[in-house]
Amino acid sequence: MVDHISFTARDGAITGFIGHNGAGKSTTIKAITGVIKPTEGTILINGLDIEGDALKAKRQFGYVSDSPDHFLRLSGLEYLRFMADIYDTPAKDRAAFIETYANRFGIYDALNNTILSYSHGMRQKIMIMGALIHDPSVWILDEPLTGLDPQSAFELKQMMREHVAKGNSVFFSTHVLEVAEKLCDEICIIKSGELLYNGTLDELKKTHKSQASLENIFLELTDTKG
Repeated sequence: MVDHISFTARDGAITGFIGHNGAGKSTTIKAITGVIKPTEGTILINGLDIEGDALKAKRQFGYVSDSPDHFLRLSGLEYLRFMADIYDTPAKDRAAFIETYANRFGIYDALNNTILSYSHGMRQKIMIMGALIHDPSVWILDEPLTGLDPQSAFELKQMMREHVAKGNSVFFSTHVLEVAEKLCDEICIIKSGELLYNGTLDELKKTHKSQASLENIFLELTDTKG
């Protein structure tokens, strides 16, 4: 259960969403993306209500869920074309995207194989590509680095930086606090459905020991250290 949380993932910033298992990260993300319906409150994506204007709101973002085990009977290429069709991505744009990012993720030669035959990491890569093929301004990623090899994880982090450098927004959950500390412009910390902090890491550190790592601050805030 998530309890009356409120935050903004601003344009031009990577916002990290951190919390223990069961803290409410995936529930929050599923509510933001319209997968589940909140009992109250309003969720806006680029000013569009995810409930009141669902189709337009959902075109604003690319969503990668916490599981890559979807559409397993399709080939990687069939899945990407399917996602491109949903979002009316022009043929020229989708072809350029697939070639660029399949090579970037090192899966170009596997595109004609079924997703069922892919490793967990390869499935994660194809799901990321499918979520981003329509070039959404908002990226919503639930544990996107899980299962990725070091090179692909590096590429995704670079892609996130490139995306926000254009004035766009990335909101992603992660268990890897070192990654969040190095990558994120802003941090949201959630515990038992309650939002404990939303702001920059520098602002967070000002209220704690100046040399404290995000890991130490997180453990202190969530009462798990020791």
